[in-house]
Amino acid sequence: MLILLLAAMGLLALLSWWPNWWVGQVMARHAQPADRYPFSGGDLARYLLDRRGLSDVTVEATKEGDHYDPHARSVRLSPANFSGRSLTAITVAAHEVGHALQHAEGDPAFARRQEMVERSAWAQRVAGWILVAIPAVTLIEKQPAPALVMLVVGVLTMAVPLVAQLSNLPIELDASFKRALPMLEECGWLGKAEKKPARQILRAAAFTYVAQALSSVLNVVKWLRGLRM
Repeated sequence: MLILLLAAMGLLALLSWWPNWWVGQVMARHAQPADRYPFSGGDLARYLLDRRGLSDVTVEATKEGDHYDPHARSVRLSPANFSGRSLTAITVAAHEVGHALQHAEGDPAFARRQEMVERSAWAQRVAGWILVAIPAVTLIEKQPAPALVMLVVGVLTMAVPLVAQLSNLPIELDASFKRALPMLEECGWLGKAEKKPARQILRAAAFTYVAQALSSVLNVVKWLRGLRM
């Protein structure tokens, strides 16, 4: 039984590692040459937003990873993509602008995604408190029943972020292929040889959430394994 559990954990670890590795490889591969375009990812994001009447949406560099913040109404890019002039930089910038367009258009799927993301953050904090409290409750009550109830609640609460991350995938694919790619093509910034790698970058940007979802599954399994020990 122990061998099967360890094998399952090893498989989950591999599954959670591989998408992150693949995303990183795709992004790094097309970050060269670094001066492919005469404008940076930040410049492109600003241009695309202004062209669509979203001059109130800011474009900022951040160390927290590429994302669109709907509360601040800001497209935030990593330093490499904000200042970079590579295919990766402009493609990722267009992808994040795609999210800004979803928000501006009142896309109901985008609104549901934001609500779920906020709820999942709250649920994850609650899960952490519950799972940390389990050993103390077991010791105080001197019986497993309350701890088992807390364990079930904690695991279910930790599953909420997993559902939220998987539900992000359609929104990410929409931002990539129905918004970012057409914007890049209509402006003539993708040559024939660049269309395929651009699609690879956009697919990688979308599937980042799949990697995060697999990591969430692995975290739950680690918690369960730790509690058994």
